[in-house]
Amino acid sequence: MMKSVISFLLLLTFSIGFSQKPKLKTTSLNSELMENKTYVGFDGLGNNYYIKDNVFIKQDDKQKWEYKNVSLGKITSVDFINPLKIVVFYEDFNTIITLDNQLNEIQRLNLFDIDSSIFASKIGMASQNKFWIYNALTQQIMLFNYLNNTSSNVGNPIQENIKFTQSDFNNFYWIDENNNWFAIDIYGKVTLLANIPPWEKLQIIDYDKLLFSSDNVLYCLNNKSKVIYEIEIVEKSFQNFYYKDQILAIFTNQQIKNFKLKLP
Repeated sequence: MMKSVISFLLLLTFSIGFSQKPKLKTTSLNSELMENKTYVGFDGLGNNYYIKDNVFIKQDDKQKWEYKNVSLGKITSVDFINPLKIVVFYEDFNTIITLDNQLNEIQRLNLFDIDSSIFASKIGMASQNKFWIYNALTQQIMLFNYLNNTSSNVGNPIQENIKFTQSDFNNFYWIDENNNWFAIDIYGKVTLLANIPPWEKLQIIDYDKLLFSSDNVLYCLNNKSKVIYEIEIVEKSFQNFYYKDQILAIFTNQQIKNFKLKLP
C-alpha cells in the first residue's frame, strides 16, 4: 500500500504541467500462452516476435521462422519497424545483422572492422538506407549508411547518461537520467519533448505520445494535450507491454493478453 502511495505522489510531482484525466478503457480481444519466451512485439502484418534461449523467433497463425547465431553472444535488441528488413543487434560483438521477412540473413556488419571508433550500444533502423547508432565511446548519435559503410555524427554529444532509447525512420528518441524526453531528427535538430514521471517500462508511440508503467499501473502520456491517462487493465502484475495499431499486448511470465485500445 505504501509503495502505491509513494508511486502516486512521485507521479504527481514529476508530471508538473500535466493534468490527470479519467481512465482509458480497453476491450479484451484474446490471449495466448508464453511458453517461456520473451515477447518482443508484433508488426502490422500479423506476425509476433519472440526471443527464446537466445533464438529470435517470428511466428504467424500458420508458420514459424527462427534465427540463431551462437557465435555472436546474446541478442541485445531487435528492430522490426520494417518487417522486410529486420535488424538484430549483438552489442558484445559490436555487430548488426539484417534479416529478410523469413529471417534469412541479408547482411552482417561488424562495426569494429568498419570503424574502430564506433562502440555501438543502441541501434535502430532509419530512413535512406541508414541505421541510427548511439556510440557509447563518444556519447554521439550517428547515422550509418549500410550500403557504403559510411557514418556521420548527428547533433552534439549527449551530456547526461541515457536510460532509454527508441527510434523510427525519421527520429531518434532518448530519455536521460533526469527523465527528460528528447528527439533528434535526421538533420540534427534536437527537441526537448517533456519531463516524464518515474517509470519502470516504457514505449514511445510517436512524437506526441508514450506509454509507461509504474508500480504495475499503465499510463499514456499525451505530450500535445499535457494529459496523463491511466489505462484500465485487469492484470495486477505484468512484465511488459507493447502497443501498435490500436492493439495493446500485456504480457506476464505465463501469457500474452491482447486488448483493443484507442489512444487520445
